[in-house]
Amino acid sequence: MKGFKQFLLRGNVIDLAVAVVMGAAFGAVVTALVKDLLTPLIAAIVGKPDFSNIQFTIHNSKFMIGDFVNAAISFLLIGTAVYFFIVLPINTLMARLKRGEAPPDPTTKQCPECLSTIPIAAKRCAFCTSALA
Repeated sequence: MKGFKQFLLRGNVIDLAVAVVMGAAFGAVVTALVKDLLTPLIAAIVGKPDFSNIQFTIHNSKFMIGDFVNAAISFLLIGTAVYFFIVLPINTLMARLKRGEAPPDPTTKQCPECLSTIPIAAKRCAFCTSALA
């Protein structure tokens, strides 16, 4: 039981549980955004966006491709909404926060003979064994 308790209280498990709950809640928000705002906007521009009645029949078998088209359009709209309303603003914010930071010191360099990457403190290349200045 002690090991199980440590497993449950480890930071990774708690973080994962919080991420799943937040992801489900966020998924509901994004779905509502697409269903209640973006889809009616498309309907106002191009007409009714419901394709569920599109079907074709081969040898008495009905293929309901309209539901697939609806799902594909919904997926594209959700992906677009997530990118433009979440990913792009967060990337812009992170770039602003990192603007003043200096780049980290390099830990590797290139060998002038064979152009392989070697540690910065190396005195000899591990690949071509040439002596380095």
